[in-house]
Amino acid sequence: MSSAVQSAAPARSAFWPAFAALIAGAMAMGISPILVRLTDVGPFASAFYRVLLALPVLYAWMRIEESKADTPDTGPAFSLPVIATGVFFAADLFFWHLAITNTTVANATFFATMAPLWVVILGWLVYRRRASRAAMIGLGLCLLGGLALVVQSLGFAPGHLIGDGFAGVTGLFFGAYFLAVEKARLRHRAARLTFYMSVVTVVILAVAALWATQSLGQRFLPAGATGWLVLIALAWVSHAGGQGLLSVALGSLPVVFSSLVIFLEAVAAAALGWLVLDEPVSLLQALGGLVIIAGIWVSRPRPT
Repeated sequence: MSSAVQSAAPARSAFWPAFAALIAGAMAMGISPILVRLTDVGPFASAFYRVLLALPVLYAWMRIEESKADTPDTGPAFSLPVIATGVFFAADLFFWHLAITNTTVANATFFATMAPLWVVILGWLVYRRRASRAAMIGLGLCLLGGLALVVQSLGFAPGHLIGDGFAGVTGLFFGAYFLAVEKARLRHRAARLTFYMSVVTVVILAVAALWATQSLGQRFLPAGATGWLVLIALAWVSHAGGQGLLSVALGSLPVVFSSLVIFLEAVAAAALGWLVLDEPVSLLQALGGLVIIAGIWVSRPRPT
């Protein structure tokens, strides 16, 4: 395939709004582990509701965006890049929930953070696109910082190998998701892409949630109003906000850099765990967060 996907540094006027959207999206996604822990439904059901309950918000955003657009989107709503984006995101959530039920949270987090590495590998295999030296240095720093965030809880045991493998597959699909979003943004605006890819995702996750309910006995419906409010927050903040802002950013920013900024999701999750769940943050974890920020700074594109 041709290396037609954008990878150059954006103009200064486009860089900062896209960068702000990327950071806000990472923070919104960083809230999801806290909200998932507060839900009273099964993990596959929470993934399903995360997308389903976001659809009205995403549809409204799409209609507003289209009403202000000078030209219509090109191509069909369910173009191949949009379908690929939805499938990859559904697979990411599916294998993530399999991972956290078959290994430790620390192990699942560590292997899932390999997504930027997969962005580099798949970007070369599919587009023959080489990452810059700054991006590779930033990737190394972010991976080191991510390891520091989970190393105290990280452990390898034969009983966790299947779960560790699921987490590794999660990272692969999240990396593929970044590249699919980047490709789809060449033909679709952010709101349209996020809405239609979410329709694809929710169909796949509905099957997974029903399977988990029937085969694993996982709870499908929340017990009361509080459970629904948590799921709505997960949908509106982490999916509509997180994935939507990521789609906005990937219309302007290089995909490798964007994938590295998502490491801030882990930093946000650790900070919120400390503030909301009273989970202590060690000095090593704090240093890991600083190393991640340094890696993002080193890999940043220089606006023209």
